[in-house]
Amino acid sequence: MCGIVGYIGYRDATAVVLEGLQRLEYRGYDSAGLAVLDSTGTLQIRREAGRLQRLVRLLEQAPARGTVAIGHTRWATHGPPSRRNAHPHASPDGRLVVVQNGIVENFAELRAWLQARGYTFASDTDTEVIVHLIHYYFHGGGLNGGGLDGGGEALETAVRAALSRLQGPSAVAVLSRDHPDRLLAARLGHAGGVVVGWGEEEMYLASDIPALLGCTRRVQFLENRQMAILTRNGASIRTLEGRPVDRPVVQVNWDPAAAEKGEYPHFMLKEIFEQGQSIAATLAQRLDFGSGLVELPSLHLSPERARRLRKVTIVACGTSYYAGLVGRHLLERLARIPTEVDYASEYRYREPLIGPEEMVLAITQSGETVDTLAALEEARARGAFTAAIVNVVGSQADRMCHGAIHMHAGPEIGVASTKAFTASLVDLVLLGLYLGQARQTLAESEQAALVQDLARLPGLVGEVLEEAQASGRYAELARDYGGFANFLYLGRGLQYPVAREGALKLKEISYIHAEGYPAGEMKHGPIALIDGHMPTVALAPRDGVYEKMVSQIEQVKARGGAVLAVVHHQDRQLAARVDRALPIPQAHPLLTPVLSVIPLQLFAYHVAVGRGLDVDRPRNLAKSVTVE
Repeated sequence: MCGIVGYIGYRDATAVVLEGLQRLEYRGYDSAGLAVLDSTGTLQIRREAGRLQRLVRLLEQAPARGTVAIGHTRWATHGPPSRRNAHPHASPDGRLVVVQNGIVENFAELRAWLQARGYTFASDTDTEVIVHLIHYYFHGGGLNGGGLDGGGEALETAVRAALSRLQGPSAVAVLSRDHPDRLLAARLGHAGGVVVGWGEEEMYLASDIPALLGCTRRVQFLENRQMAILTRNGASIRTLEGRPVDRPVVQVNWDPAAAEKGEYPHFMLKEIFEQGQSIAATLAQRLDFGSGLVELPSLHLSPERARRLRKVTIVACGTSYYAGLVGRHLLERLARIPTEVDYASEYRYREPLIGPEEMVLAITQSGETVDTLAALEEARARGAFTAAIVNVVGSQADRMCHGAIHMHAGPEIGVASTKAFTASLVDLVLLGLYLGQARQTLAESEQAALVQDLARLPGLVGEVLEEAQASGRYAELARDYGGFANFLYLGRGLQYPVAREGALKLKEISYIHAEGYPAGEMKHGPIALIDGHMPTVALAPRDGVYEKMVSQIEQVKARGGAVLAVVHHQDRQLAARVDRALPIPQAHPLLTPVLSVIPLQLFAYHVAVGRGLDVDRPRNLAKSVTVE
């Protein structure tokens, strides 16, 4: 969602903040702005609706330079996208500015309280109440006297006092012309991350790690109800009650070049082609290829506790939810443990039955998705063992769980997830193997064989991608089928969640209506939609339900529907019976979803490119949903 970047040091702060905001464009936004404390001690504010480039052009026309600044990309909640609603928002006297990621749930009450004390509002946003509250406590009780003395540590005290009145999750950054030597940031609840970056005589602030990769890889993460005070020489962290907190400085292992597109026209295409590498990274040092054993030390789940588990509940949103649906098959098959999958956004609202002999497993690329964090919080409060499959080491999900399995996929910038999905699937296989060996539900030979197949998996992914690049089939498919308004995606068993993920990819970036459906449910409704204007994408690798999928394909063909089918490349018979075949190599059935999703990613990508759409930043979407 919203992106926040801050800088204090000796360089041109405007340039640093703009570069950081550019690295956060994948989060989604509708307006952008920044505030710079210039050499005269004046806070210069520049804001624009629309893409970040419009703000860049505004700064070319009206430069703002200094060595302290905060910037923001907004995703509208209260008030439409416009210049007046863009952040930063200023106090009435222009001496304070604030940017925020989150929602002030009691903003109407606070707005009325402030208006009764003489404050007027220049925007429709909930954020503006924050800067006015800080002003009220910092400058003698606002416009009507009383309140705090403005000297000493009054700014920190005023920020704590203001934030203590907010309801709802928020990440906030504050800059004051009266304290040009510091930059303040705080986190309330689960509204996105607050990352403090450490440099040499310069410090950084951001809502996500990629914003900082060009400057530093030494970072700290704020927890709920913590505030950081940054100067150019370092940072101190306190609770909102004023108690000092010792937060570790950690080294981020991501290569800064991984957050650049390089030779690729879009991040999404780059990340599709990185999947062999990301899968190899997530397998590294976790498998003993000689014994077939799996080691997951960061999960912090002993074999004894694994044997006591009676149930696993997977909580996730969007693409991660579909990975969880695959995971249900994997965990039940490999570990023989009952597994449920819940939308994280719904989980805590049904008063789930949770106990100490249950694992609640979150799947989250960012580790900052607000619904997933709330589900984990609910599960932990009720005594469950909590774990996360997460890409960002040190993220909120990583920190709040008992244990984690890290994807090691590197930064994923494209809003439509690709490599994080396949890395999640591989991590779920590893978890299934680990639980299976602890619970003794797998024969040693069976486990060793699957481990050997895992070792081959990155190479098989490479085969799919090499064939796609050499044949050019997906650009051709997009030309022939990108004009259709509706698609039906069908799969059975392990391939049904892949069908849903494929349909989601097409919806997300091409804005074409698509629906993923269990193929066995065709006769219970969807078959009525089939005609010459409704192509069907069928997932039909040779597995235990292959013949049933062939039957569904024949029923679509009999009603005049076109069929694009994901098939094993040796399956020439089925390839000849469908309109277009999307080939994948043979693999272990439990690993086939990793391969079968790649043609669907490529198809969605090329359709969106053919329609001239913004592949990496689809409309109305954000990479990490940090507010409900």
